[in-house]
Amino acid sequence: MRTRRVFLNRLDPANEPTDAVVVIDVLRSFTTAAYAFAAGVSSIYPVETIAGAFRLLRRLPDAVTTGAIGGGDPIPGFDFGNSPLALQGADLTGRPLIQTTAAGVRGLGRFRHARALFAGSLVLGRATAKALLALQPEEVCFVITGEWVDRDGDEDIACADYLDALLHGENPDPELYAARVRNSDFGRRFQADNNPNLPIGDLALCAQPNRFDFALQASHADGQLQLKRTHTGQADSLRHFGELRNGLRLHENGYAERLQA
Repeated sequence: MRTRRVFLNRLDPANEPTDAVVVIDVLRSFTTAAYAFAAGVSSIYPVETIAGAFRLLRRLPDAVTTGAIGGGDPIPGFDFGNSPLALQGADLTGRPLIQTTAAGVRGLGRFRHARALFAGSLVLGRATAKALLALQPEEVCFVITGEWVDRDGDEDIACADYLDALLHGENPDPELYAARVRNSDFGRRFQADNNPNLPIGDLALCAQPNRFDFALQASHADGQLQLKRTHTGQADSLRHFGELRNGLRLHENGYAERLQA
C-alpha cells in the first residue's frame, strides 16, 4: 500500500489522488465531527458555504448546525461553533448535523470523487487505519488542511504520520503525535487561552489519540455529501456493496448525485 500526502492550499491538479483519500483536520473539524457522533447525531452533512448550509437546513429542519469561519470564530446563526467542547453533554440523538468549516469541509468537497473518502483526526486514528486496511487500496493520500500562511499545520501532519505508521504495521507511541498537536502553531493558540473561540478544553479533546472506535467515511446521499460512522467490519463490506459511481458508494436509496454548487 503506497502512501503520500498533499497540502490543501498548494495542490497540484495534475497529480490528483483518486484511490483512498483521508482529509485530515485535527483542530478542529473532524474532531468536532467525532464528538458529534458521540453526542448521538445520525449523520453529518459537510457543506462548504454558509449559504449552502442554510439552504440545506430548510430541507432538514430537524438538523443542528456547527461550524466556523477561517481562524475559528463561530458562524452567526449556527447552533454550535466548531468546538468539540461545546458538544460534550449535548443530546443530539437521532438528529442530522450540518457542518461548515474553512479547511476540513472544503477538503472533503475537493476530493469527493475519490474511490474511498475519509475524514481524519487523531481521536479516530487507529479506527481510520483499520478501515483503510480493510479496504486495501493501492494508494492512500493524506490531505493536510491545517497549513496556512501563519500556521505550520503540524497537528495534521502528525496525524498523517501516525496513520502512515499504522498502515505500515508499526505500533508507535500515540502520545508523541498528541504532543505535536498541542505544540503546533495552531495548538499554541489554544494553549494561550486568551480567545474564547479557541478554548484550551478543545485542544485537550483534540489531542486524545484513538478515543473513538469508528472511522468517518463519506458517501453521496440525496444529492449531498454525507459522513457516517464506519466500523472496521463495515468498511470491509463496502468493497462488495453495490456500484461505485463518481468514486463513492451508492446510498441504499440509490441516490448518487454530485454535490450541487
